[in-house]
Amino acid sequence: MSNIEDIVVSLEGKIGKLLHKMAVLKQENLKLTEELKVSKEEISTQKQQNAGWEEKYEALKMANSILGSDDNKRETKLKINALIRDIDHCITQLSD
Repeated sequence: MSNIEDIVVSLEGKIGKLLHKMAVLKQENLKLTEELKVSKEEISTQKQQNAGWEEKYEALKMANSILGSDDNKRETKLKINALIRDIDHCITQLSD
């Protein structure tokens, strides 16, 4: 009978350890999930900031070419022509 009792005690100990390990892993999982959420938010914020800086860079390039910089004149002329076409298209739609 003692042998069965030893086995039961051993099983209870192992089950207790497993339950404790499972609780620890659940806590770690929650922590990692929260860290992942924070990281995703940071990435989203950085993408928005990057897009803002790209817009500012493009505006600066256009301003420089308008002020006489030869580097981006062709690109600026094309952009201005595209804007003029868009305005003409809007005017024709309003006229109809």
